[in-house]
Amino acid sequence: MILSRIIGCGGYLPQKVLTNDDLSKNLDTSHDWIVGRSGINQRHIAADDELTSDLGLAAARNAIKDSGISPQEIDLLILATSTPDNTFPATATKIQSKLGMGCGLAFDVQAVCAGFICAFSIANNFIKSGQAKTALVIGAETYSRILDWKDRGTCVLFGDGAGAVILRSEEGNDNKDRAGILSTCMYSNGDYYKALYVDGGVSTTQTAGYLRMEGREVFKHAVEKLTSAANEALNLASLNIENVDWLIPHQANLRIIDAIAKKLELDKKKLIITVDQHANTSSASIPLALSAAIKDGRINAGDIIVLEAIGGGLVWGAGVARW
Repeated sequence: MILSRIIGCGGYLPQKVLTNDDLSKNLDTSHDWIVGRSGINQRHIAADDELTSDLGLAAARNAIKDSGISPQEIDLLILATSTPDNTFPATATKIQSKLGMGCGLAFDVQAVCAGFICAFSIANNFIKSGQAKTALVIGAETYSRILDWKDRGTCVLFGDGAGAVILRSEEGNDNKDRAGILSTCMYSNGDYYKALYVDGGVSTTQTAGYLRMEGREVFKHAVEKLTSAANEALNLASLNIENVDWLIPHQANLRIIDAIAKKLELDKKKLIITVDQHANTSSASIPLALSAAIKDGRINAGDIIVLEAIGGGLVWGAGVARW
């Protein structure tokens, strides 16, 4: 029986930090207003000459170093991003070249904040079907480039960053205690397209556009759909909420995270939270949070972790893994 196992994880955050107080100098807002509505204290912003590929490359190198493998062992690279360097080709191919991977397949996945979970699920299925042995999954974003910095309802919520994981195929017996990805599930519903979108694009305005969001609508769907997805992924893994050691949700808003934990009846001590320091980094938020929790020693061998995210589309999903 083949399982995909996470053998490495890494993150990268741009050097520039933008605090709530910094924002309040040019925007009708305050530190207390932002914290009260989102739990966010600060966010990282990419330098003018720093591209999404640069962030993704740095995170990938850290994950590769953590895994102890060489780039040439990677035969699949999937980059989750909604802020690519160029319209085409895929930003993943630029990272592939700079890593010196050589052969293999590299492509982008665009599912907004759910991008990493989507790419994670695709990579897992490639490995389980025998089409890949070692996969690099990256979430990287430069959301500062698509924010309307005069709109306090959106610009205070997002930041830039990248995170990455290495998945490797491992064969073994059908031991229920084996480490690896135990389940994933993904969904979408285009009826909610306008809840979270960018008002520009190649075929519409020929501009990048700005992010627009119906906050209350997104909040409602996030709590409902992520609770359901987590339960579904656990059910597919023949587990329940009592088995969960850590929940790593998409880091969009602390109020959303708290509401999900309450609905799942999960102890808040089992939440991995980085939204206060990173803000919403879209597809990068889950691997960044995972990397932080591994680095500080919270996640240990045998722990059951649940990953979940929702993004524009709407697209949402969850995954369960044993560390």
